[in-house]
Amino acid sequence: MRRQSTSPPVWDAARLRIAADAAGIALWSWNVDTDEIALDERAHRMWGVPANNGLGTFEDLSARIHPEDLDRVRAAFTATREIMGAYELDFRILHDGEVRWVSARGRGEDQGIVGRTMFGIFIDVSERKLAEEAREMLAGEMSHRVKNLFAIACALTRIVARSATTTTEMASDLVSRLTALGQAHELVRPALSKQRKAIELGALLGVLLDAYDDKGAIGDRIRIAVPAVLVGEGSVTTLALVVHELATNSLKYGALSNASGTLDVSCTADDAEVVIVWTEKGGPPVAVAEGQAGFGSRLVNRSITSQLGGSIAFAWPREGVTVTLRMSRARLGA
Repeated sequence: MRRQSTSPPVWDAARLRIAADAAGIALWSWNVDTDEIALDERAHRMWGVPANNGLGTFEDLSARIHPEDLDRVRAAFTATREIMGAYELDFRILHDGEVRWVSARGRGEDQGIVGRTMFGIFIDVSERKLAEEAREMLAGEMSHRVKNLFAIACALTRIVARSATTTTEMASDLVSRLTALGQAHELVRPALSKQRKAIELGALLGVLLDAYDDKGAIGDRIRIAVPAVLVGEGSVTTLALVVHELATNSLKYGALSNASGTLDVSCTADDAEVVIVWTEKGGPPVAVAEGQAGFGSRLVNRSITSQLGGSIAFAWPREGVTVTLRMSRARLGA
């Protein structure tokens, strides 16, 4: 029979510190009368405050709280003594030019107060917040794509109806376009289990834009002129998503929404950079986009800057929008 110890576990300061370090927990105390805040060594590192600063106040720490969160945190900090039970407050701080997420936790209604001092913890929750943002971005992207696919199907039907002479011809043309759109969508969908091969830029643009031309093939209203540039397997999805978004916008609002509209896609490349110029003409009157950028615009900008190491610029001449995509050739070929 296993002998059970009758001695209680020892939780002295040293052992508690080991456990707190293992959990990534930083400690704070707050004197409710003097407003003084004391931080342990981990909290000082978390906030980027030198440990030799001694006691501080909320106003001292507030200089490091993200400006967009400051008023909310100040109000919550003041209200903590009235909160019943445990509380948790997540907010952003600025540390060495980097944005980090911190979770402050404690107990309200003066529970656990010693003398006039309350106690709590800080935890760096940046990784969790980044994961949450990624999930929200993915959910938004999926919703955006579904809406776009319905809009594309309607627009393609109108294109086919302009040239078809019989219902059979219209049905056949529409099926071929939707099939091409499905092939393009496969390039936009992130490949999780199937590894992609590198592809020539011209071939990639052809697959993505075939369905949008009046005759269901590049060369009628859509013209592509690009040099021999290789798009690596890791960049196919990103560039396909960008081109798909631009084509969808053109079909809904731009040159491809008009029977007389045209699209020219050209490219120049050197050892360092690949520049794609997307030029639309003959569409509806161009209006400069105002207000907050939509989800699609944010998605395109994020893809180009963070994944392809480049930039995107829009020009709005009267004859049609011009989009200039600049990308790192090394990133594009990766």
